[in-house]
Amino acid sequence: MKTRTVFAVGAALALCLSLPAFSQPARATPAAQRQAARRGVAPRYMRAIAAFDQQVRAYVTMREGLEEKLPKLSKDSTPEQIETHKTAFQQAVRAARSNAKRGEIFSPVFAEYIRATIRNNYRGRALQELREAVMEAETQGVALRVNYPYPESNELVEMPPALLLRLPQLPKQVKYRFVGRNMLLVDRENGLIIDYMTNALP
Repeated sequence: MKTRTVFAVGAALALCLSLPAFSQPARATPAAQRQAARRGVAPRYMRAIAAFDQQVRAYVTMREGLEEKLPKLSKDSTPEQIETHKTAFQQAVRAARSNAKRGEIFSPVFAEYIRATIRNNYRGRALQELREAVMEAETQGVALRVNYPYPESNELVEMPPALLLRLPQLPKQVKYRFVGRNMLLVDRENGLIIDYMTNALP
């Protein structure tokens, strides 16, 4: 009963925290505007980048609120306690995002921007090397499902540093990842797939 109460309170808190972010028009932060200007981003992509940034930050606010409601781990926590905490964290976030669908964060216009960014910056030998780095990882068979854990038994493909510099910066709680040609947004701590887009890599 106590566990269900924690999850219910967390889910209610998540809803309250996330509604303002989604109801307001997307506006690029000054930092995001400067970053986009340095990269020469086309004006038609600016709003999509701002919406992406807003959605990601709304997710982070939500998941931080949920985690605060969970029992704290100590520095002496056992592997079993850590795994129990992770599972409870996953369940709380999944309950709060029970209606999450693909493309809510990686919107069609933002996905188009990601594809254009990779296509414009990786050609010839550079593109071949990027493809090889992504495709050699053990990610075959990973089911792309929003709000489900990335399988721990499968390798996570690290994003090339040069590519990360060209993508919108993320809060520390989330990360970009490749599965084949597809790009994922994954929670660093609980391992949930927040959203994904197909055919990011040409």
